[in-house]
Amino acid sequence: MKRSSDAILYLRSCRAQNSSTPFNDCLNGEFVRVGPNPKFAPVAGYHWFDGDGCIGDLKGLFGLLMVNMQLLRAKLKVVDVSYGQGTANTALVYHHQKLLALSEGDKPYAIKVFEDGDLQTLGLLDYDKRLGHNFTAHPKVDPFTGEMFTFGYSHTPPYITYRVVSKDGFMHDPVPITVSDPIMMHDFAITENYSIFMDLPLYFRPKEMVKNKTLIFSFDSTKKARFGVLPRYAKDEKLIRWGKKQASICAEEDEVVLITCRLENPDLDQVNGPVKEKLENFSNELYEMRFNMKTGEASQKKLSASAVDFPRVNESYTGRKSFVHVIDAKTMSADPVAVVELPQRVPYGFHAFFVTEDQLQEQAKL
Repeated sequence: MKRSSDAILYLRSCRAQNSSTPFNDCLNGEFVRVGPNPKFAPVAGYHWFDGDGCIGDLKGLFGLLMVNMQLLRAKLKVVDVSYGQGTANTALVYHHQKLLALSEGDKPYAIKVFEDGDLQTLGLLDYDKRLGHNFTAHPKVDPFTGEMFTFGYSHTPPYITYRVVSKDGFMHDPVPITVSDPIMMHDFAITENYSIFMDLPLYFRPKEMVKNKTLIFSFDSTKKARFGVLPRYAKDEKLIRWGKKQASICAEEDEVVLITCRLENPDLDQVNGPVKEKLENFSNELYEMRFNMKTGEASQKKLSASAVDFPRVNESYTGRKSFVHVIDAKTMSADPVAVVELPQRVPYGFHAFFVTEDQLQEQAKL
């Protein structure tokens, strides 16, 4: 392990052991994961959401495994706000020949992956200055049309802005979505015909932040959650339908079905600072929620025990029906398929993404 002067951390000595499957047969691409990893010790309080974006990638091309970690803000020189003011520490997405590092408090950052696994930050992406607001960390790419659906939230009106990006990278006109107060809308979902927005009572409260030294968003348990279903090519919000019942999502005839993780009375300050024992109470449950587009009725059903991890849907089925194969861990063989030995601790992260070999070759041409 060594740390270079431009703050890139290389972990070159990873190797696979006891593998029963050749890696070049099953890992023809690159597994990339992003999370917060502060470059400098915080001078005041520190929340996980604030950490500088750190990308780790596991490369399987020709059976070679490597892990590279890059502190994005050192490369971006974000002390100059013209380079951006976000952390790019939350998630990744691939669209229009670009791998994007994302956090919901800023615009996307384009990242280039080289053949040897090294990473380069190309810069802030504003879609020819058509993007003037923040960009969610969880846009949805339709694998059948090639379009990307996204939104941004703000503490000033319009609080939510919906966008569609064509497969050729053109960002269409903004569609403002009306909600009563500024909220934290971390994610949304799409089907083949609809986009689904989650108006959750996680409110922007700057006065409480200053008074109580808490995160700027706080949960109000006296308010109800709302889900808005909008035709995904709508030019305005007139056709949105809101329901007050409590994410993979698909449409089944007259019903829109959302599979999502639900938190009871979330307290984001539980992930403030070092890992604490109280995180054991930060549990989420897998739920199925159904919205009838004819009657306006909504229902929900619990699918799992508490404390499930945030699941991901195969990107090839985004917005369409998909199937989950569950394996009984109690009957798994004691012999692992593969063991990867890492020479260095991998920091806690948020979300991961697999970049196929075809996508790697596409973005390398830019």
